Amino acid sequence: MGEASRMGGKSRSTLSSGIGRALEDVAKVIARHEGRAAIIGGIAVIARGVPRLTRDIDVAIAGQDISAIDLAAELSEAGIVPRITDAVAFAEENQVLLARHSDSGVDIDVSRAWLPFELEALAAASSETLGGVRTSIAQPEDLIIFKAVAWRPQDQQDIERLLALHGSRIDLERVRRHVKELDEALEVNRLRDLDRLIARILNQ
Repeated sequence: MGEASRMGGKSRSTLSSGIGRALEDVAKVIARHEGRAAIIGGIAVIARGVPRLTRDIDVAIAGQDISAIDLAAELSEAGIVPRITDAVAFAEENQVLLARHSDSGVDIDVSRAWLPFELEALAAASSETLGGVRTSIAQPEDLIIFKAVAWRPQDQQDIERLLALHGSRIDLERVRRHVKELDEALEVNRLRDLDRLIARILNQ
């Protein structure tokens, strides 16, 4: 589990020793793919100043840069191993490699990013320090887009808090444009719900 306390929009975090060790090894893999890989999900939300808990680590890496089998090998070198049978075949079909940090037991989901928005988000990610580990973290604006598509209760809470912390610096038109594009690609309708949330939090 990990938690952070808000400090002027940044996070002063206390990660569990397991998450911290896993993040340190994940950072080694991300460092090999500068500008093409980043932490997303709960850990990234914590790094962007939102106090919350998380039990796992989500990573995105440009899919065109590395095959699923080579990605699995690279992760293995960092002590991150598949957590399901036929993980490589699953990754080739579903574009996410389900892994586990062998030392800590922390689950790590590594998504292979292909969409223009995803690649844009990876390029825009910045180097931040969390739990003593420096690595590439997705921007608040991009985290909102990722989470608007997922739209689980936790994602909605994360969006609310990210908007409250960073709303004045977020390009809402860009957020809406990308969410609309993803809605069309995935045949869902998150933009309407996101607009309602934005109106409630920011009165916009």
